[in-house]
Amino acid sequence: MDRVGSMKTWFQRLSFVVIVVAFSPVSGRAEQGGRGILPFDRLRQEMVRRDILGGGIKNPRVIAAMASVPRHEFVPPEQRRLAYHDMALPIGYGQTISPPFVVAYMTEQIDPQPTDRVLEIGTGSGYQAAILSGLVAEVYTIEIVEPLARQAEATLRRLGYKNVFVKAGDGYQGWPEHAPFDKIIVTCSPEKVPQPLIDQLKEGGRMVIPVGERYQQTMYLLKKTGGELVKESLRPTLFVPMTGIAESQREVKPDPAKPQLINGDFEEIRPDAPEPPGWYYCKQFELRQNDGAPSGSVYLALRNREPGQPARVLQGFPIDGRQVQEILVTFFVRAQNVRPGRNPQESAGVIITFFGEDRAPVGEATIGPIMGTFPWRHVSRRVQVPAAAREAILGIGMTGAIGELAIDRVEILATSEKKP
Repeated sequence: MDRVGSMKTWFQRLSFVVIVVAFSPVSGRAEQGGRGILPFDRLRQEMVRRDILGGGIKNPRVIAAMASVPRHEFVPPEQRRLAYHDMALPIGYGQTISPPFVVAYMTEQIDPQPTDRVLEIGTGSGYQAAILSGLVAEVYTIEIVEPLARQAEATLRRLGYKNVFVKAGDGYQGWPEHAPFDKIIVTCSPEKVPQPLIDQLKEGGRMVIPVGERYQQTMYLLKKTGGELVKESLRPTLFVPMTGIAESQREVKPDPAKPQLINGDFEEIRPDAPEPPGWYYCKQFELRQNDGAPSGSVYLALRNREPGQPARVLQGFPIDGRQVQEILVTFFVRAQNVRPGRNPQESAGVIITFFGEDRAPVGEATIGPIMGTFPWRHVSRRVQVPAAAREAILGIGMTGAIGELAIDRVEILATSEKKP
């Protein structure tokens, strides 16, 4: 389950469009809300056009599945108005439902075939399994949080997904009774690929899995050929950790008393991926070298020409509000004709969203709006850390504004610690 999008406020502001909720009845699965009627069918088709096709998904079967599965049925009632935004949403027990694009992207990467038997690790609310249901023969899905497993099973059964089988347990072990599997899709992140999952992947099979440190992960596509795994790096990402055995074996653990960003100066570049290492879910960005960077030789440029569209980069980091009372946020910024999009709220800036133990938002700090045209300048801002904070996500970008925003040498530093 993808972690990033559960910070509701940031993704509401960074969504591709501000979805206008209609107040007239619509057919099908429209649902009465507190202020009117939410036309879920129409919103889902708009999501597909905007986020799935717009995000580069090509597989027609995957696109059709995204257009037909009612995502609003897999989120809590209080989150349904956001169901067709490209954002993750909290589903309880510290877990999230992944953003639609991430679900489509991972599904496309395993190349689902009608005869496939697929293993999913991390059922969550059951949405990914529902997407797979119409694309493959059988889906076996494991969720370590038993109440979520039972809830997902009930939802899938109620909606008629008869070829999905749910098990409550530790996904690290896989499901050996039903192995081998043609495809495996993992929606939580271990530090290393679990050996049982490798063993349960059929020869010629494909596995897509996020792997890495807690806040620095890479999504990989693994193909089993001749008994060996061929690994392809896909993109930087951020998922909730794989708990249970995987978490007990984690060697590199974050230090929430010393929050810091990785590659904040953008000097580290990967030749095999456009995204700067350490940053993920990047949209409408460019890394520019030897072009007057105020620090080093590389800086990040975000550009948007269509009002309402986002241009952004994100990075998560650990921070314990019981230990850190305040952080200093600094960065270089340059603006070229940055102006509001369709309304004043579609602006540009830096947002830090803090999350608690259950990964629900507990506070937010905004540096901005950043507007107009000006040369490189250095910005420094002290930010208070909520006592309930346990982690945070820093987002830089234009929330629907147009123009170009350049950023360099983004840093955070704990400036004060709370006394015991």
